[in-house]
Amino acid sequence: MHFKWNYQTPTPEEKKAAEALGTKLSISPILAQILIKRGITTESAAKRFFRPQLNDLINPFLMKDMDVAVDRLNDAMGRKERILVYGDYDVDGCTAVALVYKFLQQFYSNVDYYIPDRYDEGYGVSKQGIDYARETGVKLIIILDCGIKAIDEIAYAKSLGIDFIICDHHVPDETMPPAVAILNPKREDDTFPFKHLCGCGVGFKFMQAFAKNNGIPFSNLIPLLDYVAVAIAADLVPVTDENRILAFHGLKQLNQNPSIGLKAIIDICGLNGRDLSMSDIVFKIGPRINASGRMENGKETVDLLVEKDLAAALKKAKHINKYNEQRKDIDKQMTEEANQIVARIESQKRHSSIVLYDENWKKGVIGIVASRLTEIYIRPTVVLTRDGNYATGSARSVTGFDVYAAIKSCRDMLVNFGGHTYAAGLTLRWDDVPEFRRRFQKYVEEHIHPEQIEAILDIDAEIDFKDITKKMHNDLKRFGPFGPENSKPLFCTIDVYDFGTSKVVGREQEHIKLELVDSKSNNVMNGIAFGQSASARYIKSKRSFDIAYTIEDNVYKHNDIQLQIEDIRPAEGEVENEGL
Repeated sequence: MHFKWNYQTPTPEEKKAAEALGTKLSISPILAQILIKRGITTESAAKRFFRPQLNDLINPFLMKDMDVAVDRLNDAMGRKERILVYGDYDVDGCTAVALVYKFLQQFYSNVDYYIPDRYDEGYGVSKQGIDYARETGVKLIIILDCGIKAIDEIAYAKSLGIDFIICDHHVPDETMPPAVAILNPKREDDTFPFKHLCGCGVGFKFMQAFAKNNGIPFSNLIPLLDYVAVAIAADLVPVTDENRILAFHGLKQLNQNPSIGLKAIIDICGLNGRDLSMSDIVFKIGPRINASGRMENGKETVDLLVEKDLAAALKKAKHINKYNEQRKDIDKQMTEEANQIVARIESQKRHSSIVLYDENWKKGVIGIVASRLTEIYIRPTVVLTRDGNYATGSARSVTGFDVYAAIKSCRDMLVNFGGHTYAAGLTLRWDDVPEFRRRFQKYVEEHIHPEQIEAILDIDAEIDFKDITKKMHNDLKRFGPFGPENSKPLFCTIDVYDFGTSKVVGREQEHIKLELVDSKSNNVMNGIAFGQSASARYIKSKRSFDIAYTIEDNVYKHNDIQLQIEDIRPAEGEVENEGL
């Protein structure tokens, strides 16, 4: 893939401001400049950014209906009603259910949890789930990470004398379900200052409010923050403001004293002894939590997450890891099939979006395939499979484009849909798929900007290797946790050479292990370029090139720095050759 590099050289005024802020904070002007670009321009704002405080969390009672939700939960406990904690089968839903169930269980025993079966019940609130609640004597359902569109189902529950408290973060419709309370910062009538909580985050705010109302110390909630960090990372919500505070302290909990279930997953992932980051959650922990719901039933994941015995948790984690191995095989096969379809569709080259469907694809994996295609082709993507007379699927988007709005524009032909800006789910009649495809693609063509479907790297700073010091690297780590809207700073260095020892590595010789020297400082740096072996010939030709990269710990060499190279291109004046 050829990237376009987006970099603005700082003006003299910007350099001066960065020098002044860097001096106040005892960090390099390079890092101070990055802070300023991210809207952090004062010493006090920078200190809050570097040291997120739990005391700065927003008062949960500022969320619409929070007082009603807490009152209803208090009433349920006072009347000894049976409570069911119900959630979606993905990482966000499962961690939310584990958090709320585990917290309430400390004070109340008549509580159960439920995760719908993706294949038997589908997404969200199901009649089957409500019938289970009725059969087991449930009077109150707390639903997490879904429910905002479940008008008919919640009306059915109400007719049976079962109340709902909804904790969701997906975009609501004009009409909302007849729940006792609806906690969702995206409600138009909600003035809660932060709109981008994940489902687990909304569940946490509910428990924070319940604790506050009942005189329970906030410290009782801190051991549950590891669940929130996992959900924030896996659900790809912005890591800013409230989410950044929750992720920062959640990662601290995950590294220092994780819950037994997460400890077992960390062990299965081979991450013991490492300082875990948000990317470890995204690429290692999250997929394993998701695997159970994708392949079988997500309840097994919650069983693991709330497990109190480590030996039992390890056994459950190994079982879920097998699901993940199966998922990877299916995912790889489906992605290859999808790529072949895209390659065959000549007209696809003219479109700004991708809509693919195959009646044999596995429902639980199409979201991953949609994500992969979005990354490969830089197009908003919808992937659908068949479920009886219906098509069901997932959508993923590119930076800055609202795929939920694109799907909503076709709502008259949809049986169901839901989601947010970058990810959505939908169901429609199988016979309507070709027309949906036409209308979705038309909407995208009319609303997307050309730069949104280009492979662009936003460079934070141009530096030389001499600028990369241990102190600079340690200061850089304080910019984390990283994620959407607080991405890991991306640097470029111009005019570098192979030091003579770079080589192709990997099972399929797909990566390059680099040792590079820059022409300005003659400093040598180690690097790794994943999936870029096509550039190896050019690198070994001793010609100069430019690199864009992040600065990482070398996990194999303690206390060493490594560049993770995102792109390689010929230096200005060099003739482009094969592979570059």
